[in-house]
Amino acid sequence: MAWLLLLYFRLIMEMFRYDLAQALLGFRGIHKNLPTPAVRQCANSPELEAAVSGALSRIVPFYWKRVQCLQRSVVTARVLCAYGAPAEVVIGYRLAPFLAHAWVEVGGRVVNDSPAFQRRLQVLERISS
Repeated sequence: MAWLLLLYFRLIMEMFRYDLAQALLGFRGIHKNLPTPAVRQCANSPELEAAVSGALSRIVPFYWKRVQCLQRSVVTARVLCAYGAPAEVVIGYRLAPFLAHAWVEVGGRVVNDSPAFQRRLQVLERISS
């Protein structure tokens, strides 16, 4: 129970951190500040990935502003990296009709969104932690 409260707190702090970095440094500041995974590798734990994604989904409706896919993905990746998961933010696009989207992958698996984006969009950039 205590770890879950800590997870919620960490996610909220990362959401504020993202907004601050975006306001002061723009995308470049967000891009260069994705951390490397913690020394303790957690062996791509699907339970951890589900817990982080689920907790963030419960927080987002109460956040003070609209949360876009990039913010959700960066926050998810930062928290997963803090727990030792080798998460990467993937930005994809489709030209016609235009669509752009960001999601998180761990070991090639989409962890915070539908895997359909991975199949239907061209990868523009992978931001590895």
